[in-house]
Amino acid sequence: MAKIQFSRGLDEEVIPEVRLTRSRTGDSGTATFIFTNPKILDQGTTEDITGMYLIDEEGEIVTREVKGKFVNGRPEGLEAIYIMKSAEEWERFIRFMERYAQENDLGFSKS
Repeated sequence: MAKIQFSRGLDEEVIPEVRLTRSRTGDSGTATFIFTNPKILDQGTTEDITGMYLIDEEGEIVTREVKGKFVNGRPEGLEAIYIMKSAEEWERFIRFMERYAQENDLGFSKS
């Protein structure tokens, strides 16, 4: 039941590209989510976007760092950044991503 929402109650169907970075000490990290033409933008209004919510059976991870990408005045994509400030937040995020990847048949590749 791992899902991503930008507005509570409205599941995002577009699968994002996710880029991860982690500090050398392992006590912090950043996840960047890139959505191309997400469903939330089809609604015709970006006012409904209140953040990015990563929801699974453990609860909810929230970030308010969501930016729109516009081409010729029309919304084309979203970029959301989630910053993890502890090893515990990193582990929690990884558990969410494992569930999300399993439900959406995603893989992981190191750069």
